[in-house]
Amino acid sequence: MRKTPTIRDVARVAGVSIATVSRVINGTGPVAADRAEAVRAAMAEIGFRPNAIGRQLKTSSSRTIGILVPSLFNPVFADSVQGCQEAAGAAGYATLLAATDYDPGRERSAVEALLANRVEGLVLTVADAAENETLDMLDAEGVPYVLVYNQPDEGGRPAVTIDNRRAMADLVRYLIGLGHQRFAMIAGSFTASDRSRLRFEGFADALREAALPPGLLLEVRFDDTEMAPLLAGLFSGRPAPTALVCTTDLLALAAIRSCRALGLAVPRDLTVTGFDGIALSALTSPSLTSLVQPSHAMGQQAVGHLLGRLGTGATPRQVILPHQIRPGESAAAPPSVRRADVIPLRPTAPIAIKGETS
Repeated sequence: MRKTPTIRDVARVAGVSIATVSRVINGTGPVAADRAEAVRAAMAEIGFRPNAIGRQLKTSSSRTIGILVPSLFNPVFADSVQGCQEAAGAAGYATLLAATDYDPGRERSAVEALLANRVEGLVLTVADAAENETLDMLDAEGVPYVLVYNQPDEGGRPAVTIDNRRAMADLVRYLIGLGHQRFAMIAGSFTASDRSRLRFEGFADALREAALPPGLLLEVRFDDTEMAPLLAGLFSGRPAPTALVCTTDLLALAAIRSCRALGLAVPRDLTVTGFDGIALSALTSPSLTSLVQPSHAMGQQAVGHLLGRLGTGATPRQVILPHQIRPGESAAAPPSVRRADVIPLRPTAPIAIKGETS
């Protein structure tokens, strides 16, 4: 069966960006005459036909915003949803919520279900913002949306996020400062999360910058809670890592639990760090060292940008918010260098890492 042409196919054939194709289809901005003609010719050549979803939304006034997140289990998304709902409620909007359970195949149906309820726009987190047929569809139909957590390199796609690659590199540099030289990473599925891939790239950046050996990578499902067999493998047949860096706080907490099952103490035998900064991870024993992203503010700003787009038609830009390292009890100097002058750093306030807004 022949695949239905998408806006990405039109852009490729016409030799223009997806944003340009969207402007031609929806009349949402100026396009040079030659480029507009190239887009129309490409649409005719491949048989692309936009449907009526976007036009229907433009005539609706439901005062409702749709929110799509990967998981309702991970508190980091609950923080952003709360921020979304606060900002929406203050502006007189209600919200509808859907989750994909980290399944990229469910994104399209979940978004279509939200659109069927005539939401006026969307705040969403997808598996991969660069190659995403659902976003292609929204672009083609002119449906207003803002990404949150995703850090797209696709021109014209609005997002509120942090610099995931830089943030993870900062966290690894912090651990190198404690004396660690042998690292491993537990990463959530790269297929389910482009943020996980970027965090691994930042992990590799910091090790390469410090001329340290490449770290070991263990890619797991985001709902994996039993990691004892994986961790046992790390400590057999090779110099064991002294620092285990995880791409989410929940994976880090599961790793600490599995360490206990193996008779390993954190941080005596192994430093473990997370990424997200969920409130729960500061209350565990040991408290978790984590890279904190401002999830609540990200949700608030995403809705603010979406409402601005609904009001004026302007496309919001990508905004990068600052991140912080929150030191906790789960990180310490490695056993080989632990001395009176090398101790775990536990300041009372997070270490602020300056972000950029662009």
